[in-house]
Amino acid sequence: MSKASLQFTQPSDNASEQIFSEQAKDFLAELVQQFAPAVDQLLSTREEAQKAYDSGALPDFDPATADIRNSDWQVAPVPKDLQKRRLEITGPVERKMVINALNADVDVFMADFEDAQSPTWQGMVHGQLNLRDANAGTISLDDEKSGKSYRLQEDPALLIARVRGLHLPEKHIQLDGKAVPGALVDFAMYFFHNYKQRLQNGSGVYFYLPKLQHHKEAAWWSEVFHFTEQKFGLPTGTIRATILIETLPAVFQMHEILHSLKEHIVALNCGRWDYIFSYIKTLRAHPDRILPDRQSVSMDKPFLNAYSRLLIRTCHKRGALAMGGMAAFIPSKDASENKKILDKVRADKEQEFGNGHDGTWIAHPGLAETVKAVYQKHLGDKPNQLDVTRQDDTEISAELLLQPCPGERTEQGMRTNIRVAVQYIAAWISGRGCVPIYGLMEDAATAEISRTSIWQWIQHEQPLSDGRVVTKSLFADMLAEEAQVVRTEVGEERWASENFDKAVKLFSSITTADQLTEFLTLPGYDLLP
Repeated sequence: MSKASLQFTQPSDNASEQIFSEQAKDFLAELVQQFAPAVDQLLSTREEAQKAYDSGALPDFDPATADIRNSDWQVAPVPKDLQKRRLEITGPVERKMVINALNADVDVFMADFEDAQSPTWQGMVHGQLNLRDANAGTISLDDEKSGKSYRLQEDPALLIARVRGLHLPEKHIQLDGKAVPGALVDFAMYFFHNYKQRLQNGSGVYFYLPKLQHHKEAAWWSEVFHFTEQKFGLPTGTIRATILIETLPAVFQMHEILHSLKEHIVALNCGRWDYIFSYIKTLRAHPDRILPDRQSVSMDKPFLNAYSRLLIRTCHKRGALAMGGMAAFIPSKDASENKKILDKVRADKEQEFGNGHDGTWIAHPGLAETVKAVYQKHLGDKPNQLDVTRQDDTEISAELLLQPCPGERTEQGMRTNIRVAVQYIAAWISGRGCVPIYGLMEDAATAEISRTSIWQWIQHEQPLSDGRVVTKSLFADMLAEEAQVVRTEVGEERWASENFDKAVKLFSSITTADQLTEFLTLPGYDLLP
């Protein structure tokens, strides 16, 4: 195979030259040449599965892989520095946020190149620089605007990088005129620039992998990891991964995903917001599976609680950790309101740790103290709950995992969805992927729920609680009204400078389209420079 040559569509500068050195480019080119062609096939397989669901089929456990589910095997032992992950914080790879997250009172910081990051060229390049400096312990920031200085404290959180999903291209880098997979760019650059420092620190190179739908996708990642370790002469297992179970098809593939990556995997995670989005998207043609207002779809609902318990049971049987989901609340300065927020967070985390999760996520460091008290109550001095097997549980069936969620579809819920989606999309195409909106830290997943819910209500002519049927016309009227509300809230200057008009147009087009847009970030990416 001849040596591949990558084409870059953006002008070179000091930052990009540091990240895309000649050796780094050669490594990325090798990965793209070797592994990118299979990505098209994996995505095509997803489309074929979706066609079956659209024709009336439902996701289920695969009879062809029953032997994997029913036989005895374990994943490779979890490295010592990954055994204690009771509390993780997530956020984008922006420099100040990286420093603040690493300094938070948590065990792990998941630096996110995916749902919390708008993939602008500068954002992705500087994100890699920020994580390189973080691993070296040299990251700092002097903010001239605020006059504040940010420095890394002693004993920072353990850093794990989340790469983009297989569906997301990196249009600024091409091979033979075709955009390369963003996942390979993120993986290659993070690995290349950090593996020596990580090993010197007595650790390994750790990743979160998002949006998998099938164990063949996990097997693809296994091949990427083995290839990389062999190329750099490193022991198998230097690279370790946590897989987000955040698509509905993947919940039926958990044993198989663990098995496909058993030399590299350490945990599965309940990516609850994307999972709800995937439930809507996967079952979009099923009129008996339509979800109510987003605000009422909580983890105590039977289909979500079953998902949590099955993940724990599966992971602990195989020797992997079972990570819980995100608390997206932002603490309030109002004492009474803050108490309500912390009570909700506490109840959510009580359920997770009570179920047997080994750790959980927060989006804001102000929630750490509350969650810490919960996990100390359940774990004491233990690093995890691998001893909680849930083997005596009643068998969790496909029927339970697919059980519809009761609840109302309200005008208020629909209007909130509209305002959140407009504000998030505007921020995303302005270069920000993680945005505080109405007391929640919103990322792409929550915006996806907002817009797919309305799309599905329109397609199936669902009534609101007041009896009005959700139509394209009703949505258009509400969008015009709520866009004006947002315009008043943010002010004319922000509205003009932060792409709100483009956001309204994009939101309108994908919500009223006859075919569901798979990810809003795909047409959104076309609007990024």
